[in-house]
Amino acid sequence: MSNYFAEFFGTFWLVLGGCGSALFAAAVPDVGIGFMGVSLAFGLTVLTMAYAVGHISGGHFNPAVSIGMYMGGRFSAKEILPYIGSQILGAIAAAATLFLIFKGSQMCCIDPSTPGAFAANGYGNLSPMGFSMTSAFITEFVLTAFFVLIILGATDKRANAKFAGIAIGLALTLIHLISIPITNTSVNPARSISQAIFVGGEYVPQLWLFITAPMLGAVVGGLIYKYLLEAKK
Repeated sequence: MSNYFAEFFGTFWLVLGGCGSALFAAAVPDVGIGFMGVSLAFGLTVLTMAYAVGHISGGHFNPAVSIGMYMGGRFSAKEILPYIGSQILGAIAAAATLFLIFKGSQMCCIDPSTPGAFAANGYGNLSPMGFSMTSAFITEFVLTAFFVLIILGATDKRANAKFAGIAIGLALTLIHLISIPITNTSVNPARSISQAIFVGGEYVPQLWLFITAPMLGAVVGGLIYKYLLEAKK
Protein backbone atom coordinates (compact mmCIF):
# COMPACT_ATOMS: atom_id res chain seq x y z
CA MET A 1 0.00 0.00 0.00
CA SER A 2 2.95 2.36 0.43
CA ASN A 3 3.04 3.10 -3.30
CA TYR A 4 -0.61 4.22 -3.25
CA PHE A 5 0.01 6.46 -0.25
CA ALA A 6 3.06 7.88 -2.05
CA GLU A 7 0.88 8.77 -5.04
CA PHE A 8 -1.77 10.27 -2.78
CA PHE A 9 0.66 12.52 -0.92
CA GLY A 10 2.66 13.35 -4.03
CA THR A 11 -0.45 14.53 -5.88
CA PHE A 12 -1.67 16.33 -2.75
CA TRP A 13 1.60 18.28 -2.65
CA LEU A 14 1.43 19.07 -6.37
CA VAL A 15 -2.05 20.60 -6.09
CA LEU A 16 -1.40 22.29 -2.75
CA GLY A 17 1.87 23.84 -3.90
CA GLY A 18 1.00 24.62 -7.51
CA CYS A 19 -2.61 25.72 -7.21
CA GLY A 20 -1.93 27.25 -3.80
CA SER A 21 0.74 29.51 -5.25
CA ALA A 22 -1.70 30.61 -7.96
CA LEU A 23 -4.45 31.32 -5.43
CA PHE A 24 -2.38 33.13 -2.83
CA ALA A 25 1.12 34.23 -3.85
CA ALA A 26 0.17 35.22 -7.42
CA ALA A 27 -2.83 37.22 -6.20
CA VAL A 28 -0.85 39.67 -4.05
CA PRO A 29 -1.12 43.11 -5.72
CA ASP A 30 2.12 44.55 -7.15
CA VAL A 31 4.39 41.95 -5.53
CA GLY A 32 2.67 38.72 -6.65
CA ILE A 33 4.79 35.95 -8.18
CA GLY A 34 2.96 35.99 -11.53
CA PHE A 35 2.90 33.27 -14.20
CA MET A 36 6.63 32.62 -13.82
CA GLY A 37 6.35 32.05 -10.08
CA VAL A 38 3.36 29.71 -10.44
CA SER A 39 5.18 27.78 -13.16
CA LEU A 40 8.18 27.34 -10.92
CA ALA A 41 5.97 26.29 -8.00
CA PHE A 42 4.41 23.46 -10.01
CA GLY A 43 7.84 22.32 -11.14
CA LEU A 44 9.16 22.37 -7.58
CA THR A 45 6.29 20.25 -6.28
CA VAL A 46 7.13 17.47 -8.73
CA LEU A 47 10.88 17.83 -8.25
CA THR A 48 10.67 17.62 -4.44
CA MET A 49 8.22 14.72 -4.36
CA ALA A 50 10.13 12.84 -7.06
CA TYR A 51 13.06 12.62 -4.65
CA ALA A 52 10.88 12.18 -1.55
CA VAL A 53 8.65 9.30 -2.70
CA GLY A 54 9.64 8.57 -6.30
CA HIS A 55 11.62 5.54 -5.14
CA ILE A 56 8.41 4.17 -3.57
CA SER A 57 5.82 4.60 -6.32
CA GLY A 58 7.73 5.85 -9.34
CA GLY A 59 6.49 9.39 -8.74
CA HIS A 60 3.62 9.66 -11.22
CA PHE A 61 1.28 12.08 -9.36
CA ASN A 62 -0.78 12.32 -12.54
CA PRO A 63 -3.22 9.87 -14.23
CA ALA A 64 -1.85 10.80 -17.65
CA VAL A 65 1.67 9.91 -16.55
CA SER A 66 0.48 6.53 -15.28
CA ILE A 67 -1.16 5.87 -18.67
CA GLY A 68 1.95 7.07 -20.50
CA MET A 69 4.23 4.86 -18.42
CA TYR A 70 2.00 1.88 -19.19
CA MET A 71 2.04 2.62 -22.92
CA GLY A 72 5.81 2.95 -22.73
CA GLY A 73 6.08 -0.52 -21.20
CA ARG A 74 7.20 0.72 -17.78
CA PHE A 75 4.06 0.15 -15.71
CA SER A 76 1.70 -2.72 -14.93
CA ALA A 77 -1.90 -2.58 -16.20
CA LYS A 78 -3.25 -3.87 -12.87
CA GLU A 79 -1.82 -0.84 -11.07
CA ILE A 80 -3.39 1.80 -13.32
CA LEU A 81 -6.76 2.14 -11.57
CA PRO A 82 -5.37 2.09 -7.99
CA TYR A 83 -2.79 4.72 -8.97
CA ILE A 84 -5.35 6.95 -10.68
CA GLY A 85 -7.71 6.60 -7.72
CA SER A 86 -4.96 7.56 -5.28
CA GLN A 87 -3.98 10.55 -7.42
CA ILE A 88 -7.53 11.89 -7.73
CA LEU A 89 -8.18 11.48 -4.01
CA GLY A 90 -4.93 13.27 -3.19
CA ALA A 91 -5.80 16.12 -5.54
CA ILE A 92 -9.31 16.51 -4.09
CA ALA A 93 -7.95 16.48 -0.54
CA ALA A 94 -5.50 19.24 -1.46
CA ALA A 95 -8.22 21.30 -3.17
CA ALA A 96 -10.40 20.91 -0.07
CA THR A 97 -7.51 22.15 2.08
CA LEU A 98 -7.01 25.15 -0.21
CA PHE A 99 -10.75 25.87 -0.10
CA LEU A 100 -10.76 25.87 3.71
CA ILE A 101 -7.79 28.24 3.77
CA PHE A 102 -9.34 30.45 1.07
CA LYS A 103 -12.56 30.78 3.08
CA GLY A 104 -10.59 32.51 5.84
CA SER A 105 -9.68 35.40 3.56
CA GLN A 106 -11.54 38.64 2.90
CA MET A 107 -11.10 38.00 -0.81
CA CYS A 108 -12.91 34.66 -0.60
CA CYS A 109 -15.26 34.91 -3.52
CA ILE A 110 -15.06 32.20 -6.17
CA ASP A 111 -16.73 33.41 -9.34
CA PRO A 112 -17.19 30.43 -11.70
CA SER A 113 -17.58 32.77 -14.67
CA THR A 114 -14.06 34.19 -14.20
CA PRO A 115 -11.08 32.71 -16.10
CA GLY A 116 -8.74 30.84 -13.77
CA ALA A 117 -11.18 30.89 -10.84
CA PHE A 118 -9.81 28.81 -7.95
CA ALA A 119 -6.87 27.92 -10.26
CA ALA A 120 -9.20 25.83 -12.44
CA ASN A 121 -8.59 24.98 -16.11
CA GLY A 122 -10.76 26.29 -18.91
CA TYR A 123 -11.07 27.23 -22.55
CA GLY A 124 -13.10 29.83 -24.47
CA ASN A 125 -14.48 32.39 -22.03
CA LEU A 126 -12.77 30.50 -19.18
CA SER A 127 -9.32 30.63 -20.79
CA PRO A 128 -7.03 33.25 -19.20
CA MET A 129 -6.53 34.82 -22.64
CA GLY A 130 -9.65 33.59 -24.42
CA PHE A 131 -8.14 30.69 -26.38
CA SER A 132 -10.57 28.41 -28.21
CA MET A 133 -11.42 24.78 -27.45
CA THR A 134 -9.29 23.65 -30.39
CA SER A 135 -6.28 25.64 -29.19
CA ALA A 136 -6.73 24.25 -25.68
CA PHE A 137 -6.99 20.66 -26.91
CA ILE A 138 -3.87 20.91 -29.07
CA THR A 139 -1.94 22.53 -26.23
CA GLU A 140 -2.87 19.92 -23.63
CA PHE A 141 -2.34 17.04 -26.04
CA VAL A 142 1.10 18.10 -27.29
CA LEU A 143 2.49 19.24 -23.95
CA THR A 144 1.39 16.05 -22.18
CA ALA A 145 2.94 13.93 -24.94
CA PHE A 146 6.26 15.71 -24.50
CA PHE A 147 6.00 15.51 -20.71
CA VAL A 148 5.66 11.73 -20.95
CA LEU A 149 8.56 11.59 -23.44
CA ILE A 150 10.75 13.52 -21.00
CA ILE A 151 9.77 11.30 -18.07
CA LEU A 152 10.45 8.10 -20.01
CA GLY A 153 13.74 9.46 -21.31
CA ALA A 154 14.95 10.83 -17.99
CA THR A 155 14.20 7.52 -16.25
CA ASP A 156 15.64 5.33 -19.01
CA LYS A 157 18.37 2.90 -17.92
CA ARG A 158 20.75 4.70 -20.26
CA ALA A 159 20.13 8.06 -18.54
CA ASN A 160 21.60 9.36 -15.29
CA ALA A 161 18.77 8.58 -12.89
CA LYS A 162 20.14 10.94 -10.23
CA PHE A 163 19.05 13.92 -12.31
CA ALA A 164 15.67 12.55 -13.46
CA GLY A 165 13.69 14.50 -10.86
CA ILE A 166 15.35 17.76 -11.89
CA ALA A 167 14.63 17.22 -15.59
CA ILE A 168 11.01 16.28 -14.91
CA GLY A 169 10.42 19.19 -12.54
CA LEU A 170 11.92 21.70 -14.97
CA ALA A 171 9.87 20.19 -17.81
CA LEU A 172 6.68 20.85 -15.86
CA THR A 173 7.87 24.40 -15.18
CA LEU A 174 8.40 24.98 -18.90
CA ILE A 175 5.01 23.46 -19.71
CA HIS A 176 3.35 25.97 -17.37
CA LEU A 177 5.31 28.88 -18.82
CA ILE A 178 3.92 27.95 -22.23
CA SER A 179 0.33 27.16 -21.37
CA ILE A 180 -0.89 29.11 -18.32
CA PRO A 181 -2.22 31.88 -20.62
CA ILE A 182 -3.99 29.28 -22.77
CA THR A 183 -5.69 26.85 -20.37
CA ASN A 184 -4.24 27.70 -16.96
CA THR A 185 -2.28 24.48 -17.59
CA SER A 186 -3.55 21.04 -16.80
CA VAL A 187 -1.57 18.15 -18.38
CA ASN A 188 -2.94 16.38 -15.31
CA PRO A 189 -6.59 15.21 -15.10
CA ALA A 190 -6.46 14.82 -11.30
CA ARG A 191 -5.41 18.46 -10.87
CA SER A 192 -8.22 19.60 -13.19
CA ILE A 193 -10.89 17.47 -11.52
CA SER A 194 -10.03 18.65 -8.02
CA GLN A 195 -10.27 22.37 -8.81
CA ALA A 196 -13.40 22.06 -10.97
CA ILE A 197 -15.26 20.30 -8.15
CA PHE A 198 -14.87 23.33 -5.88
CA VAL A 199 -15.32 26.11 -8.45
CA GLY A 200 -18.31 24.53 -10.23
CA GLY A 201 -20.13 26.43 -12.96
CA GLU A 202 -19.03 25.89 -16.57
CA TYR A 203 -15.69 24.50 -15.40
CA VAL A 204 -17.32 21.12 -14.75
CA PRO A 205 -18.73 20.61 -18.30
CA GLN A 206 -15.32 21.62 -19.69
CA LEU A 207 -13.55 18.90 -17.72
CA TRP A 208 -13.86 16.45 -20.61
CA LEU A 209 -11.09 18.28 -22.48
CA PHE A 210 -8.70 18.26 -19.53
CA ILE A 211 -9.22 14.54 -19.08
CA THR A 212 -9.27 13.47 -22.74
CA ALA A 213 -6.47 15.60 -24.22
CA PRO A 214 -3.82 14.76 -21.58
CA MET A 215 -4.73 11.07 -21.66
CA LEU A 216 -4.47 10.89 -25.46
CA GLY A 217 -1.25 12.88 -25.40
CA ALA A 218 0.17 10.46 -22.82
CA VAL A 219 -0.73 7.48 -25.00
CA VAL A 220 1.02 9.00 -28.00
CA GLY A 221 4.06 10.06 -25.97
CA GLY A 222 4.42 6.59 -24.48
CA LEU A 223 4.15 4.86 -27.86
CA ILE A 224 6.61 7.24 -29.51
CA TYR A 225 9.22 6.57 -26.85
CA LYS A 226 8.65 2.83 -26.82
CA TYR A 227 8.81 2.28 -30.58
CA LEU A 228 11.00 5.12 -31.85
CA LEU A 229 13.38 6.11 -29.07
CA GLU A 230 13.87 3.25 -26.64
CA ALA A 231 16.92 1.03 -27.15
CA LYS A 232 16.03 -2.26 -28.76
CA LYS A 233 17.31 -5.43 -27.16
